[in-house]
Amino acid sequence: MRFISSQFGGASFSCLTLFVLLLLHFCHIVSIVGQKSDGALTVVENPDGGERVGGAEEEVTVDDDDDDDDDEGDLEVVQPTEQWQTLKPSHAVPAGSRVRLNLQTGEREVRLGDEQLKYWTQEHREKEETQSSFSPDELKRAMKKIKEDLNPASKDTQRQDSVESKYRPLEELKRDMAQLDLLVETDVQIMRRLLDQFNSSNSTTEQKMSILLELEYLVHQVDNAQSLCSMGGLQFILEGLNSSDFRLQESSAFVLGSALASNPVVQVKAVESGALQTLLTTLATAQPLRVKKKVLFAVASLLRHFPYAQRHFLSHGGLQVLSDLFREDRGGILRKRIVTMLYDMISEKELISQVGLDSVLDAAHQERVRQYSKVSLQGELFEKGWCSLVPQLLESTEHDYREKALRALLAMAPVCLDQYRSNGSLLDSLLSLRDQYQEMVQSEITLGEENGYFAEIVQLIDALHVKMK
Repeated sequence: MRFISSQFGGASFSCLTLFVLLLLHFCHIVSIVGQKSDGALTVVENPDGGERVGGAEEEVTVDDDDDDDDDEGDLEVVQPTEQWQTLKPSHAVPAGSRVRLNLQTGEREVRLGDEQLKYWTQEHREKEETQSSFSPDELKRAMKKIKEDLNPASKDTQRQDSVESKYRPLEELKRDMAQLDLLVETDVQIMRRLLDQFNSSNSTTEQKMSILLELEYLVHQVDNAQSLCSMGGLQFILEGLNSSDFRLQESSAFVLGSALASNPVVQVKAVESGALQTLLTTLATAQPLRVKKKVLFAVASLLRHFPYAQRHFLSHGGLQVLSDLFREDRGGILRKRIVTMLYDMISEKELISQVGLDSVLDAAHQERVRQYSKVSLQGELFEKGWCSLVPQLLESTEHDYREKALRALLAMAPVCLDQYRSNGSLLDSLLSLRDQYQEMVQSEITLGEENGYFAEIVQLIDALHVKMK
């Protein structure tokens, strides 16, 4: 009985021992499974917002607080990349890195974290590598460029070489021009050549008209007009005025008027050459309208701001020639030009007389005042019947013609006022015109123009009407 009991006691001890071993082994297995058992399924959060299932690895992002090895100063820090690399037990990783346990190999692996990957892209690294890498040849060229920039003499040489490459040498240009037989003419040389051609017996009328057209363009310059007179060109132009060809007369008068405009030197030489008598003779004879228009232009250019010529104009019957021309003209174009010229002459004398009241004036101005005092234009206008001629221009339908007539009538009022008052048709015309232009003024005001052109005409009518009362 005792033997049997001992056998049963040994068997119980063996079973107990086996049970304890199995329990320890189970606890060990449970602890392994708590980390990650081989072949277990894990759920990893998808960055896109979903979930994905993996079977052999787990990924963990290492934070600053998770680094348990900070107190171990002998650990080697590994710099991660965008590719997974194996971690040894003695390795440490920077914060923000992504660490995983490869359950197939049982080794830890590391790579850059998601935030780091946003910056360390392949394109960014290639760009930095490109910017930070220089070949030896590039470094040599850069050093050479720095030395050249610091050398002023080198800069001047390069600038000179650049200029020389753009332009040809002067000697080469002269040689090429000599080979081409080119001739560069001044304005004076051109005018001399044109005058020689104009005076040539072989020149046709068309050629002479072309020459006069070129001369008219040149004489707009004051110096050219004076040079033309000094080389005898004025005489050729006056001969063109005496031509039997109307086209040459028109072109010659055009050239003469352009040369006389605002050029006192040419004005004096023209009077001395007898241009005034030639122009008046041309106006007094039967000529086409286009010729008389250009001749009137030349006469106005000759008389403007030239009291000496104005006095000769009056003494040679100029006003009588103009009055005959005024009566013959039915279209009004010549009438307007004549009235405008007379108004300018009256205004010049009045302006000079008003300025002459100042005692502090130079001798030249005092001489002009003296010369204008000898021009008795107002008295001549009264004697030649212009007090009754100018009002006829008010009958025109053109606003410009009426304006010129009203201004001339106001300018002649000191000598013509009695005749204005005795002229019943003039008063009727003024009243009719005032009513007509008052309606136009209302239209201007409606359009936002309070002081328009028609309002100015109404002011002229009112001013003349007040003088006549």
